[in-house]
Amino acid sequence: MKKIKNLIRGMDKPLLVFTIFMIGYGLLNIVTASSREAVSQDVALYHYFYKQGKMLLVAFFGALIILNVPTKKYDKWCIPSYFFILSVLAYLTYSGDLHRGSKNWIQLAGITFQPSEFAKPVMIVCISVLFDKFYKFLRTKNLNHYNIISLILVVGCLFPFIVILQKDLGTAFILLGTFGVLFLTSPILKIDKFRTIVFMFIICMIGCMGLLLTGHKLFTEEQLDRFNFFNPCSNYENGGYQVCNGMIAINDGGLFGLGIGKSKQKYSYIPEPHTDSVFAIIMEEYGLIFSCILLFIYVIILYRILWISSKATTILGRYICLGVGTYMFLHILVNLGGLFGLLPLTGVPLPFLSYGGSFTISFICSLALVQRVHFETKNEKIKI
Repeated sequence: MKKIKNLIRGMDKPLLVFTIFMIGYGLLNIVTASSREAVSQDVALYHYFYKQGKMLLVAFFGALIILNVPTKKYDKWCIPSYFFILSVLAYLTYSGDLHRGSKNWIQLAGITFQPSEFAKPVMIVCISVLFDKFYKFLRTKNLNHYNIISLILVVGCLFPFIVILQKDLGTAFILLGTFGVLFLTSPILKIDKFRTIVFMFIICMIGCMGLLLTGHKLFTEEQLDRFNFFNPCSNYENGGYQVCNGMIAINDGGLFGLGIGKSKQKYSYIPEPHTDSVFAIIMEEYGLIFSCILLFIYVIILYRILWISSKATTILGRYICLGVGTYMFLHILVNLGGLFGLLPLTGVPLPFLSYGGSFTISFICSLALVQRVHFETKNEKIKI
């Protein structure tokens, strides 16, 4: 008990408070957002609420373990974790069943998991470990750094490459985007970064041309339909219906909303409104003002993560926090960008608010990584 109190005392309080608030609100909102889905699936009204609660419980125990493990021990478990996730993803790519258009789902004991969600924090930690381990070497001029840079590229690009093969562009984009930010802010010298980026661009162009010349397509018909995101209502029957109905829900909500549980669009208009389009239901029921408050809380949480990153006393801690902040930001950007018709809709969950077990566990554990870094930073300052 005393150890838990010490952990809580060492956490970043603003991040902890707003995290608890968003988790609590998101869990309660799932009841109303999933009500139509519960009826259509012939399950109890609180079915998705209880399932999400169980996943949050798993996430809590996972976070508790992470909070008690010093970051200096991460290099011992990150490699086995990386290869385990890689093996599962590779297996699903060739032997998995299609689920929601992708082959990156697995069912165990009646529960469906998405291993690619766990790839995000594992990749962040592995890349951060490499930056920490080879920091001085990568910063030293007049040395050949490309063997280490190649290792970093392999670790950062293998996961998104396999996920692309599984036809999950949203998850692949977030993995690539997170790695891209970590690479651009890495201790690698600028000239090495420039040469690496040019090399990777050429490789990507050759790969795309090779696919086209062999008669393959870069995108499926369903994915191409989603690129009509600027005016989705004009393409209502072919991919635009979800975004269009989401916009109708947002417009109907006005400033103060229709009232809790009074959404109209969740009834057969927006598919699975408790997952990817949950923010449209929130705006319809709670209105623009409350929705802006939620967005402001997102800004506060992201600010605290980046602040912890800037204050970290280790290279490892700095990049873990930066990676988690990027991971969260990209989820918000892709989800809301698709909802507001600014980006293609890709089925990416919204942090704290969307129903989803794999993402919830992965994301809460990622926030625990940030709190662990803050805990160590604070303790080190006390010792000094």
